[in-house]
Amino acid sequence: MAEIDYDRFKNLTFEDFRRLAKTDTLSRYEKIGFPNAYREGREESIFKDITRKLGNLNRNNQIVTDVGPGCSGLAPMLIDLCRTQGHSLLLIDSQEMLDHLPDEPFITKVPAYYPRECQWLFDKYAGKVNAILTYSVLHYVFAEGNVFEFLDRSLSLLAERGEMLIGDIPNISKRKRFFSSQSGIRFHQRFTDSDEIPAVEFNKLEPGQIDDALILSLILRCRDAGFDAYWLLQADELPMANRREDILIRRP
Repeated sequence: MAEIDYDRFKNLTFEDFRRLAKTDTLSRYEKIGFPNAYREGREESIFKDITRKLGNLNRNNQIVTDVGPGCSGLAPMLIDLCRTQGHSLLLIDSQEMLDHLPDEPFITKVPAYYPRECQWLFDKYAGKVNAILTYSVLHYVFAEGNVFEFLDRSLSLLAERGEMLIGDIPNISKRKRFFSSQSGIRFHQRFTDSDEIPAVEFNKLEPGQIDDALILSLILRCRDAGFDAYWLLQADELPMANRREDILIRRP
């Protein structure tokens, strides 16, 4: 088996994803920033976890928004569900990513850098969106943009009883707790095929990393703004459940 070059997927930006989307030699998983082993054969389980948490997807005739759908298997799964349930679907990503997704009457493609290039969207859909999904996206916003602006503008779209799932958030605090545990050590040794003990340092600044404090601050910001917000586990069968988590937000 060829060795995976994990460095090629680090520190990606919006412009990097535009470039990846146009690179024909990459798989659909690599185009969205993942090694094949992290997503291949896993996306049905991921989508099941998403639909279990984002309940409005299972209703009928909703307005649904996906911020950063990418072009792997999850986007077609969402499109199929929206077609079946009679939803209107807004897909927000680069033009290069959106070009990989089908054009259908119920889909509105928004080729833009969200939220700074989407003022018309906020003007038209403020208080009207029933379900917002953004999956494996927040850490790129955190590194490149303004995570609080991203959150605040998204909340402004939610209709009464609307929901937002911020999914697959890499949490350095959770990662440290896992790799300092016996199960985490065994996981690391199987992954590296060695007897190496993973290096874990607590009480250390981790610039550029999302941690417990940031996740909690996002939840509290939602609650202070009048929204219910919850910190959720991922299902055990998901590929990075041992070091990633979700936030579910609901407008009462």
